[in-house]
Order: sequence, then C-alpha cells, then structure tokens
Amino acid sequence: MASITRLDAAGRPIPKGSNERPAKYRARWRDPAGGSRSSTFTRMIDAERFLTSQEHSKLTGGYVDPSAGRITFADWSERWMAESVDLKSRTLHGYRSILDRHVLPRWGPVGLARIDRSGVKSWVAEMVAAGMGPGTVRNVVNVLKGALSSAVDAGVIVSNPAHGVRLPRPSADEMLFLTAGEVDQLATAIDPRFSTLVVFAAFTGLRAGECAALKWERLDLLRSTVDVVESVSEVSGRLEVGPTKTYERRSVQVPRFVTDLLGEQQALTGPDGFVFRSPAGGPMRHTAFYRRQFKPAVVAAGLDPRFRFHDLRHTAAALLVAQGAHPLAVKQRLGHSSITVTMDRYGHLFPALEAELAEGLDRAWRDRVVSEPCHGEVIELGR
Repeated sequence: MASITRLDAAGRPIPKGSNERPAKYRARWRDPAGGSRSSTFTRMIDAERFLTSQEHSKLTGGYVDPSAGRITFADWSERWMAESVDLKSRTLHGYRSILDRHVLPRWGPVGLARIDRSGVKSWVAEMVAAGMGPGTVRNVVNVLKGALSSAVDAGVIVSNPAHGVRLPRPSADEMLFLTAGEVDQLATAIDPRFSTLVVFAAFTGLRAGECAALKWERLDLLRSTVDVVESVSEVSGRLEVGPTKTYERRSVQVPRFVTDLLGEQQALTGPDGFVFRSPAGGPMRHTAFYRRQFKPAVVAAGLDPRFRFHDLRHTAAALLVAQGAHPLAVKQRLGHSSITVTMDRYGHLFPALEAELAEGLDRAWRDRVVSEPCHGEVIELGR
C-alpha cells in the first residue's frame, strides 16, 4: 500500500498525534515487481499527487522507476551507441561525431527525466539562429531523438520529448540541378576516365557510394538495367563495402545512350571488377576523387562552384520530373525509404501534380450532373 510519513528537520518520522510541524513528507509505494520505493517532498500535496500518478502509471502499464530518469544523457548515449549493433559503421561514426560536437555539450550532464519538449524546441531555435543549416539541424535532433527513443523502449523514461518537435525543412536553395546540356559540359570538363561516371550519376540517380560499389556483374548492358545492391563508405580513412543506405536492393533502368557509354568503358577496362574504379583497380575513394577531379571540373565547366556530386542525384530527380514521372517512380528509382522522403525533398518540383488533381476534382463534380439520376416530381411543361 502507498503511504505518506511526516518527517522532522533531521529526517526522522514524527510520532502520530504530535503537533510538531513536518519539515518533509516521505511517500512510499511498491513498484510493479513488489519492491519498496520512496521519495521525499517538502509539501504534502506534492507527495499525494506523486503517489496518485505512480498508482495510475502501474494500472495503465506506463510505470517508470523515478530513479532511472536521473541517468544523465551522456551515460545513456554511450549505452545506446554500444547497443546499436544494427547500424553501419559509417552511421555510427556519424552519430559519434554529432554527439560529441552538438548533442553532448547541451544535454550531456542533464538527467533523462529533465529533458523536456520545451527545452528541445528552444535548442532547435538556438541552432537555427546560429546559422546552422536545416539539414544539419535535422541530423542533430534525430540523434537526440534516437537515443531518447531507446530510453523509452527500455522503460527509463515515459515518452520521447524530441518526438514531434517541428524542424526546419531543407530549402530548395540547398539543392542544385543541372540541365542535360550542363551535365554534358561537366562530363567534358572532367578527366575522361570519369566522364561516364558523371553522366551515369546524373541519369540514374545512384548515390556516390552506390556508384563506387557498382561491379560489371550487376549491369545488364543488353537490357539496359543495373542492380543496386552494395554501397561503398569511408570510415576513418578505411573503405567498406556493405548494403545500400536503406538495405534494399533495387533495379534501375538505364537510358540507352548511357548503356552505350558503359559499353565503351567496358571495352577499355574489361568485364570484371568495379565499373568506376581507382587507378589501382579497387573501389574509388570518393573524398579524393571529389577534391582532385570533381570540384576542379565544376569550375572548369563554368558551373555554380557550390555544385556537389550529390547534386547529380538531385539532377536525376529533376530530369525525371521534367519527363512527367510520378513521385512513386522517382522514389523507386532513387531508392528512398518512403514516399514521404521523396515528397519532402522534391515536392516543389511537382507543381503540375497539384494542377492535375484540381482538374480531376473539377471533372468529378461536373460529371455528377450527367451521371446522377433525377429524383422528385416530374412537371410537364405546357399544361
């Protein structure tokens, strides 16, 4: 049974019937396992409210040990990282960097139970005000959210205060797109060994790591298809070949002119090994390629110097939309985890979709006049 004991200034129980003014109140209760728990309050009403909430949480299955919430975020994040065995090493490396640079300086010494929604919202506002890009803010908050979600799953806290906090959306200005002619300019400006790579990335939408991991055995030049199965990532200077970002295998149809370019490249490199390879024959090291080959070629081609290799992926999306591709087709081709991701990133490229929906609704309303039967009294004219 739950109970409240009056305590004197020294923390000793005050005998029943005594007129001594209590200094504190000790609330006692039993957890779901039957263990005895206690907590001290300075006001009687606070002790009563606390016990009521504890009893309610036991009945509804939401009981959390109050002492568990005193674990600091720093301590819990280390446990979370150690238990995240399902994540790729590159992802863990990225989480580690975000934790050390952004999350732990703000939340490290704070107890998990003391992290609230208001605090998280203020933190997001501070990062935006400091000039941090929308994409970076989302990545930082997602790491905090992931760690807190694991605390909820473990029963350490009741709910995730970072869940549902509104985050800044990536602006269209963060994405750069090339026309087909500009893709050709870039392919011409870069070292001839990488010309086909530029065109391939711009017209298939594969990620940089997926391009680097692509082997000839995954290409069917007769059917103009490529099976996207692996991805190369660089972790602490070491190249690792693993599954794609979403762990899903997909098949991408390649335009015929790109297949022709690949056929010419295969005649030079042979039908085995990596399609886009390093001088030594192994997978490309993207950081070195980007610095030594890609960025100088962007400048030489007279393009926006901010243009990144990843913008070739955005270019592929823009070219697809310009051809009238449905969002689901774009999602499948780019290998997004959900249609929500596709629309969040490229929804602004689908203005015609809204117009088509409005026209369709208009037709449905107008057609109802023809299709619906006439009810009611029939009045004969002329009588």
